[in-house]
Amino acid sequence: MQTKDAIKFALAASHGAVLSVIDDMKDAALTFPTANGGCHPLWVLGHLALVEGSIPAVLTGEPNAVGEWGALFGEHSQPIADAAAYPAFAELRAAYVRLRERNLALLDSLTEADLDKATVAPPKGREREFATYGTSFLALALHQMIHRSHVTDARRAAAVAA
Repeated sequence: MQTKDAIKFALAASHGAVLSVIDDMKDAALTFPTANGGCHPLWVLGHLALVEGSIPAVLTGEPNAVGEWGALFGEHSQPIADAAAYPAFAELRAAYVRLRERNLALLDSLTEADLDKATVAPPKGREREFATYGTSFLALALHQMIHRSHVTDARRAAAVAA
């Protein structure tokens, strides 16, 4: 197996796993995962779209296609229980899927050697995880699985059947 194939596998597995639980929560998207708050599914979906949009920025410096969502879904943002404060669930989901498809096309365009290329703008504090094109794509897959847990906890809190 080539490295690129392993990365594609990780991206496909994490994509399917996170969307399956996100879609379960479409009608309960503002459910917090704990009584003390946390990342509700609508915030997670927007955050995942924002991070998908950041991959070309990390790799080549291209602007994030949904960078205007940074205040809502960025690393230091706080999820709130007000649907009017966010884009609609369908808009966020469509943006996430579109940006994921763009990232997969970008990955397809790369050679195995390209995976070792240094990125031009790794996120501050995460330079190791985003040091190369290859580690950036792997970090993207792992990132989704971290946030999947927030959504599964919210699903449990909302008592939505799996």
